[in-house]
Amino acid sequence: MDYLEQHQFESPKYLRMSLAAAMTLDFKKGLFYRNAKLFCINLLLTYGSGCVARCAYCGLSSQRAGQSDHKSFIRVVWPTHALDEIIQSINRHQDRVKRICVSQVTHKNAGHDTYAICRVLRGSYDIPISLLVAPTTTTRKDLMAYKTAGADKIGVAIDLATPDLFDQYRGAGVNGPHRWETYLERLVQAIEIFGRRNAGAHFICGMGETEKELVTAIQMVQDMGGWTHLFSFFPEAGSRLEDRPAPPMDKYRRIQLARFLIDEGLTRLERFVFDESNQIVDYGISHDRLEAVIDSGNPFRTSGCAGYDGQVACNRPYANSRPGPDIRNYPFPPDRDDMIRIRGQMGLNLGKVS
Repeated sequence: MDYLEQHQFESPKYLRMSLAAAMTLDFKKGLFYRNAKLFCINLLLTYGSGCVARCAYCGLSSQRAGQSDHKSFIRVVWPTHALDEIIQSINRHQDRVKRICVSQVTHKNAGHDTYAICRVLRGSYDIPISLLVAPTTTTRKDLMAYKTAGADKIGVAIDLATPDLFDQYRGAGVNGPHRWETYLERLVQAIEIFGRRNAGAHFICGMGETEKELVTAIQMVQDMGGWTHLFSFFPEAGSRLEDRPAPPMDKYRRIQLARFLIDEGLTRLERFVFDESNQIVDYGISHDRLEAVIDSGNPFRTSGCAGYDGQVACNRPYANSRPGPDIRNYPFPPDRDDMIRIRGQMGLNLGKVS
């Protein structure tokens, strides 16, 4: 492949989009399990040289074989389309779209390309825009520019719960460029610039952390003034961790509940009780209140940025688990049968669904 061929479908003129977004905008045919709906168009910067990072679990890692624009990401393919085509399609489907999220890869051009894309999108319609930034190549000046361009929320994919795990899977352990301190610094700056609850962190459950370590990381971000979005590890084929299993469902359900309670200000890390293996055994709130929160089903829904209506728009249907009865993040309110299944999965004796 020569230089011109390699670079002709790059950002900012071209972007990749999640398969769910492509289906929502009628670029791809398909049906969503249980008629789920996506309300956020998830876009991804793309370059012929790909992402320079080497994260052990990521489908976009520079160490994974294949052309950068053909690599899967968070379980699914992300087809490439021209920004002009995307804008036209969103215009035709504005009744379906409550938010747009643009994700960066670690690339030297990502900063000014993100600014240009954000300005064009924000100037095309009144749909809020989130940016998932790559802190290693993002500066405080970039963050300020993104706000000027019209973005209203910033995400930082810290992913790992502890500095040691971060270094093992994203930094020195894989000869990667990322540093825990840089990610935290950029998150602090994003909260300062965009305001409390308008910036936050992504975490992945199932990377070797204890439940106490992940709850501690979630509380850390809450105390900084941010929110947290939770993913379950999914083994990406061709990545270094392709043979690692997803975390046990009981662990994931307990962490989902913990994240919701902490982000909603209903409890704090200091009130939790953990057993000798650092597994959660008590959330530090009354039994009746905990029962009510579980019965609402909300802790088990996808955690993501909201639209103007205050409801989660970035609900990413089946992004970190295959469609089927054992959904990990529900893209819609769980029904009674779902709640019976969820309670059975949690590994806690918290009563029955009424």
